Amino acid sequence: MAHPRQLKFGAILTGVGTAQNEWLHPEIPGDASVDIDWYRQLAQQAEAAKFDLVFIVDSPYITTDSAPHYLNRLEPLTLLSALAGATSKIGLVATLTTSYTEPYNVARQFASLDLISKGRAGWNVVTTGLEGAAGNYGREEHIDHTDRYRRAREHVQVVQGLWDSYEDDAFPRDKQRRTFLDPSRQHRLNHKGEFFSVTGPLNIARSAQGQPVIFQAGISESGRALAGDLAEGIFAGVDNFEDAQAYYQDVKQRAVAAGRNPDHITILPGISPIIADTDEQAREIERELRGELDLGKALVALGRPFNYHDFSQYPLDEPFPELGDLGSNSYRGHAEHIKNTAREKGLTLREAALRFATRYSSFVGSPKTVADEIERWFVGGAVDGFNIRLSAPSEFARFTNQVLPILRERGLFRSEYSHDTLRGHLGLPVPVNRHARQVQVEVQEPLATA
Repeated sequence: MAHPRQLKFGAILTGVGTAQNEWLHPEIPGDASVDIDWYRQLAQQAEAAKFDLVFIVDSPYITTDSAPHYLNRLEPLTLLSALAGATSKIGLVATLTTSYTEPYNVARQFASLDLISKGRAGWNVVTTGLEGAAGNYGREEHIDHTDRYRRAREHVQVVQGLWDSYEDDAFPRDKQRRTFLDPSRQHRLNHKGEFFSVTGPLNIARSAQGQPVIFQAGISESGRALAGDLAEGIFAGVDNFEDAQAYYQDVKQRAVAAGRNPDHITILPGISPIIADTDEQAREIERELRGELDLGKALVALGRPFNYHDFSQYPLDEPFPELGDLGSNSYRGHAEHIKNTAREKGLTLREAALRFATRYSSFVGSPKTVADEIERWFVGGAVDGFNIRLSAPSEFARFTNQVLPILRERGLFRSEYSHDTLRGHLGLPVPVNRHARQVQVEVQEPLATA
């Protein structure tokens, strides 16, 4: 009998915060983004609540105007390796760019995290939207958006090929026979493509989940195409039910067109719920947060998806400016979303800056109201779950202690883990090693023609 579909939850760990004033909260230490004890506490809090994963954001370029967390933070894979020893069940997902890394190094790093965590690693594949990153990697110009996605596709395929360097029975480790490796179970990749030439093999074996889970976050056309073909989890950038529903249907259909099972892609938009005893109290908190914003910093944050475009040059109370193709080689999907939202809703520049600085949310209200909205999105075919942006531990506890019990009562979320790996949590199959699969095909084919 098939198990009923249940929500999946991730926890986004961002230390002092990627929003403007999060770091001012009295519960958040000023050095939270580089404090391993802070991350450990929140990861353990998320694991106690039976979350599927914790997620670490990252990017390779900053300015003096970057958000507090971006300015001084731990490198994701180092951080998650430390958290692997402080947790036992929860998935560990790190962001790493394909634009400025080599597949062999990436394959080795994530395979190491996967073994350290006993099969809980995930890779959030990004192509890097900030053009300034080029200067940190010896390039004068950022890679073109279309080229970045072609490179990303090949990069992931090379990494996955390297992860299959050893079949699962490659290491007999037989001391009596003095046999450590079965050489026939080790395989070179010998890849030669448009962007990469990689011989292999990788010098590390597969984990309990076979390979780390591939996540992706793009909402542009190129991002959606990559997601439909390769992603197993998606951190979707949508902020209303209708857009989420359309995105969900689009990506699932793309997966089917690519010959994949659409249930093997978990779509998790990021949300920042505001929870209080009553709906009115929660809305008042939302109004206070918006009222405390520094408009100048909001304009800087608005400019980030457009490669830190200077929005202070435009009149604040006139319609959002026409920007042409600005942002097309940066965070294209997010930039287009901002332009489209501003145009459709008739926003002024001031309104747009405040809207996107405060991460507009439908998830504001009493625990029941927030649970109802989560259920509406889930049952309505808009999501498979959510990535919860964490701020203060007490606010996260509001969600875990007051909202999750309601969802559990409705049969929408687990009470205990039933698996030990990230793939198990997400209902994903363990990928068969491609070389073992080839052996199976070679053995089966003569039988089929006999």
